[in-house]
Amino acid sequence: MNAYFLTATDTDAGKTLVTAGILAAARRRGLTTAGGKPIASGCERTPEGLRNADALAIQAQCQPALAYDAINPVALAPAVAPHIAALEAGMSVNVAALAPPMRALLARGADLCVIEGAGGWRVPLGEGESLSDLAIALELPVILVVGVRLGAINHARLTLEAIQRDGLRVAGWVANVIDAGMPREEENLDALAHWLGERGGAPCLGVVPWLEAPTADIVAGLLDIEPLTHEVGARTARER
Repeated sequence: MNAYFLTATDTDAGKTLVTAGILAAARRRGLTTAGGKPIASGCERTPEGLRNADALAIQAQCQPALAYDAINPVALAPAVAPHIAALEAGMSVNVAALAPPMRALLARGADLCVIEGAGGWRVPLGEGESLSDLAIALELPVILVVGVRLGAINHARLTLEAIQRDGLRVAGWVANVIDAGMPREEENLDALAHWLGERGGAPCLGVVPWLEAPTADIVAGLLDIEPLTHEVGARTARER
């Protein structure tokens, strides 16, 4: 099994799109997949309970299928920061509450599992904790999604440094262009490749251009997930 925690430089950087794309790419290879969204705000009320659009997008790429609660154990209605949404719901959310369902997800043993965070690396939880503490508790390598817009280089470098300072390996990064009119786009991508790849030691898993109607299948074709699945590939070769 290969498992990763996926974070981003900011909110709306494209975490879910990339998570779904990675899982879709793995499914194309015939691999089993699992995805998690431990805490999600901005959920809608349905007859089945609170449901989050991002978690549903992840659920659609899980093979074999997973129950919603296994993917998103903490669903919150207000579309605000998770720790604020939890307070408004009268809940206290911490790593001790989020880690067990995510460990249960990992224990399913899918060939590739991606657990998606909320917002950026230092999004707060309750009791003085951050969502990054969950990644640390789970001891997962990290995939970083860079929302490419003005300011992305600084945000990406700071996030990479914070992840590495926390003792976790950055398994790779994805550039997701979220500004359709991004000035000097190629120059910015070159700078990201230098600071994250050459200087930071993290391989680029792909560049997702600005897309008017992005889908997991489109993104899957733009990603190189080989660095994320090499252990599965080695195992498959041995089994042959």
